[in-house]
Amino acid sequence: MGFKCGLVGLPNVGKSTIFNELTSLNVPAHNFPFCTIKPNVGTMFIPDSRLNKIASIVNSNRVIPTCIELVDIAGLVKGAHKGEGLGNKFLSHIKQTDLIIHVVRGFKNNAITHVYGRVNPIDDIEIVNLELIFSDLNTCIKRIDKIKNNNIFNKNKTHRELEILNRCLMFLKENKFLKFLNLTPEEIKVLNHLQLITLKPMIYVINMNHHIDDNDVFFKNISNIFKNKHFKFLYIHMNCKNKNSLQENKVVKNLELPLGKSGLSNIAKLGYEILKLKTFFTAGEKEVRAWTTNSGIKIFESVKCIHTDFSKGFIRAQVISYLDFIQYNGVKNVKKAGKVKLEGKDYFINDGDIINVLYKI
Repeated sequence: MGFKCGLVGLPNVGKSTIFNELTSLNVPAHNFPFCTIKPNVGTMFIPDSRLNKIASIVNSNRVIPTCIELVDIAGLVKGAHKGEGLGNKFLSHIKQTDLIIHVVRGFKNNAITHVYGRVNPIDDIEIVNLELIFSDLNTCIKRIDKIKNNNIFNKNKTHRELEILNRCLMFLKENKFLKFLNLTPEEIKVLNHLQLITLKPMIYVINMNHHIDDNDVFFKNISNIFKNKHFKFLYIHMNCKNKNSLQENKVVKNLELPLGKSGLSNIAKLGYEILKLKTFFTAGEKEVRAWTTNSGIKIFESVKCIHTDFSKGFIRAQVISYLDFIQYNGVKNVKKAGKVKLEGKDYFINDGDIINVLYKI
């Protein structure tokens, strides 16, 4: 599994349509608020041309790409943090994700109702963002009260947590996302158990039904609110006649992401970039498989995704770069060329590494 994404936004902004396109599923996407009640969960496989090239060399007929788990979360409305529109349940689903994809309606269509009777992407973004902030505010207040009421704030661990929570509380009261508080990795680790939503990375996807040019009013307004901010956003152009057909994708210039066959493939690429993930491979006659790891963990932790025994009994790993594997046409010739590396527990995997683990239990 690569990572877990949650699609959020107001009702009727296109979340379920995008979910269907990404997962090839067919969940209901009707023209009324709260068509989605329970979250829909699906898998998006990440295309990687390297897999087939490796498979052709090792003569494997089974190719398994890495994937993203997508959660289509029901639309949020004003007061969601208080339970409006079943908001508390919806917000709890967002807490379980690694990355938030905030879908914003940027199209006018009288046949598709807007929950507030108008189309204004700036207001819509603010409504959802405030609900995420209020949710975290409530979480922090409840945790602070629990620490104080249990009279455990004098202990070192909870005293440190209380200190960080009070800073978070003041920041959230200014209607700011916690990701901009510049918390240290140590401070974030202390708060991890709370699964605070505004600490999570977010991609904004602006759902359009027309081609965009520099004079587009929505484009100008949305671009302005993202200036000098650390949010990433994409424009998705949906064909009006067939909502399941993605025509093109316009990426804001500073992202510099290449276009794929589907504009939505950039969501996966951008997600990997934001979460600092890498892909590595295992290759044999039975199967060639892609795996996902975090850039910041060592190899003995990375291979846990293959099997926990690999991590527990890790001795060393045979590592071949993808480019060497292709250039020398397989393991045998790579060994003859002296390009195989034997790496210990402290090695950090590079994107594209082909790995064979030696372990003992």
